[in-house]
Amino acid sequence: MAMVKSSRLAASIYRTQPTILLGLARCYMVTSVQAKRFRNMTTVIDSKIYGNVFATPEVKAIWSDRQRTNYFLLFEAALAKVQAEIGIIPQKAADTIVKHCNVDDYDFDELRKKTELIGYPVLPVVQQLVAKVNAVEAGLGEWAHWGTTTQDLTDTAVILQLRDTLILVEKTLDNIIKALRKLSEKHKATPMAARSNLQQAVPISFGFKMARLLACFERHKERLAELKPRLLVLQFSGAAGTLATITSASSHNAPDMVDGIPLGLRCQILLAAELGLAVPEIAWHTERDNLAEVSNYLAVLTATCAKFATDLKVMMQLEIGEAREPYVPHRGSSSTMPQKRNPVGCAYICSMASTVRGMASSMVEAVVADFERSTGPWEIEWIVLPQVCALSQACLEQTHYLLDGLEVDEEGMKRNLALTKGNVVSEAVMMGLGKAIGRQYAHDLVYDLCRRAQLEDKSLLELLCQHETVKKAGLSEERLAELCDPTNYLGLSEVMVDRVLDRRV
Repeated sequence: MAMVKSSRLAASIYRTQPTILLGLARCYMVTSVQAKRFRNMTTVIDSKIYGNVFATPEVKAIWSDRQRTNYFLLFEAALAKVQAEIGIIPQKAADTIVKHCNVDDYDFDELRKKTELIGYPVLPVVQQLVAKVNAVEAGLGEWAHWGTTTQDLTDTAVILQLRDTLILVEKTLDNIIKALRKLSEKHKATPMAARSNLQQAVPISFGFKMARLLACFERHKERLAELKPRLLVLQFSGAAGTLATITSASSHNAPDMVDGIPLGLRCQILLAAELGLAVPEIAWHTERDNLAEVSNYLAVLTATCAKFATDLKVMMQLEIGEAREPYVPHRGSSSTMPQKRNPVGCAYICSMASTVRGMASSMVEAVVADFERSTGPWEIEWIVLPQVCALSQACLEQTHYLLDGLEVDEEGMKRNLALTKGNVVSEAVMMGLGKAIGRQYAHDLVYDLCRRAQLEDKSLLELLCQHETVKKAGLSEERLAELCDPTNYLGLSEVMVDRVLDRRV
């Protein structure tokens, strides 16, 4: 019935708009013919056009099929090496296995076909490795992948990919911190209006605003240092995590204990050292808290980038005009409005950070894994984690770019402070009067004068000087002028900026 309705609809469209169907047909033909050519353009990360905006070449290389496979082979080579060292497999087998763990020698089309059939990419890699080693000497390749399992390789490869990603993240984080230190120092006494509920609040310095952000990114750096020891841990535990396969009975020529340590654990220790990872306390095949932690760390880190970008895109508005993204000819241009200078970097940052937050929740979902080896939650990580890492690093790069070349409009900040004709320092006036007439009474008096200043287009200072109660309070016109000067009411902005800067030296 649905097919009949669809046919009737198509016929109706053709009778009224035949060019529509012709255009659709042409689109379909182009898509079919060029499908192979464009098959890597399913996401903005893989796009030839958007790819370097929403990801960097370095992070894409880390999460590529090639690098994943390379880490599978690195695991196999390291495993063979340490197992030969303690007699689990023959030395000749290990030497030959290591020699044939070159990723350039592997058939990726065959890996793709076998993965589509089997469901996982590890066994297809192992099959090719075994075949290569057996071609040297029959049976020698059977010692490859000895006592390990698919998830051991997959998880360890992911940890190595995360390690490489976090190296990039930390480097960019350091660059962001460096740019923020420079802005905080340069503008620690540059007055501007703070905003509360999007309204002018009281004066602060722009350096104070940047130093708050600096302190936040410094905390993110501390968090990264704290989580890495928990995260960068080997996975090598066998089918159900007990290392039951690594015993003297199943080895070439190894005892049950090596240096007073059970053979399987000794192999695990040596393998971790060979790969530069920590030794696990116990298997973590279905305990995914650390992967959820790093994903949510990146979510909070990029959210901080988005907080900065949100402020900046508002400050870029013509009506505010206090700061702008770095100027590059035609960056952020409109196709029809020549005057436009869109906050395109801010838009990228906010969109990427929002996406990372959404994907990080999926990584929490993957924590709910069944029994000792899960059915489904594990694969969520394969979909989400590469994108979380790619988007996060790109978000950080965009943030550094904006901060490093940020255009600060000090005159614009002064202009905005003057917009309220003194109302922005009403708190200072209230506190100055409060000593003589009481804080609450002073609050209500200044509130009424601020309202009059807006309606009558007069300065707060002028109205204060005319008010009888103010005159009786004993504040001179000079003192009132001091209270109404925004540059005199920056509080401890400079002191706090210095405290942030000095703490990190």
